[in-house]
Amino acid sequence: QVQLVESGGGLVQAGGSLRLTCAASGRTFSNYAMGWFRQAPGKEREFVATISGLGLATLHADSVKGRFTISRDNAKNTVYLQMNSLKPEDTAVYYCAANPKFGRRGPTDYDYWGQGTQVTVSS
Repeated sequence: QVQLVESGGGLVQAGGSLRLTCAASGRTFSNYAMGWFRQAPGKEREFVATISGLGLATLHADSVKGRFTISRDNAKNTVYLQMNSLKPEDTAVYYCAANPKFGRRGPTDYDYWGQGTQVTVSS
């Protein structure tokens, strides 16, 4: 059982940066791959990035590659999403999720979800 809480969202101008944080509970945190997803109004939930349990491997969606970076600190039970060069099309609710298997992109592959944090990028 994993409980997840996202924070760090907000309003930023295009070209700016934000860092999202996901705080996790559970003594088996390092056994889970973690992912970030986002969902804009009227759109399906979209894969953003994922990281393996020990943080040794990452995968980023093409739409954010080179701009966003996922990382984790298992000693703190936290996962991060550093977002640079933000664009208006990045505006969405961002969700943290946990998955026992690394490398999956589908939302249905993830077992645990946070409540989401709003990111709004203005022109």
